[in-house]
Amino acid sequence: MTLPNDHNPSIEQLQAQVNATIREHWKAYLFEGVLFLIFGLAAIVLPPVAGIAITILLGWLFLMTGIAGLAFSFWARSGPGFWWSLISAVLALFAGVVLIARPVQSLETLTLLIGVYFLAEGVATIMYALQHRGQSSQRWGWVLFSGVLDIFVAFIIISGWPGTAGWALGLLVGINLVFGGSSLIALALSARNAP
Repeated sequence: MTLPNDHNPSIEQLQAQVNATIREHWKAYLFEGVLFLIFGLAAIVLPPVAGIAITILLGWLFLMTGIAGLAFSFWARSGPGFWWSLISAVLALFAGVVLIARPVQSLETLTLLIGVYFLAEGVATIMYALQHRGQSSQRWGWVLFSGVLDIFVAFIIISGWPGTAGWALGLLVGINLVFGGSSLIALALSARNAP
């Protein structure tokens, strides 16, 4: 069943609506981009502080998730999976407390996990690139390069661990924030100047 054209907007109409919304709120995007850029540069300049701040923030997220999980588990205790839900909530609470109470030691563990993640992501990306090498995709070389770069970053993080805990997480988040903030600033300025 198809809807009339009033209720079935085309991709061009949706894109036009998105562009209009961005143009209307370009100052908000600019403000958010500048904040991301400032926080990203701060994280790059002070990666140990940023890493510990991220660890504590993650701890609070786990703690709140655990509290909500406990409340839900007891609220729905007659439902199936009560014990699994309860165990999950207790684990989240425990992880939150550990991350908040021992942020420096937790940062070391998070750094190792990030290194393992980059290693797994790099291997998966390389396999994906090799699988698409013989197909029509002309960009498989860039995907392959991305996978090799992931493995290189993983090697640096894991081989230098636990010393890399002082800079890896904060630096990576800082770089991400700088790129994200720069993108938002470019988007906002482009929308401001659009007709």
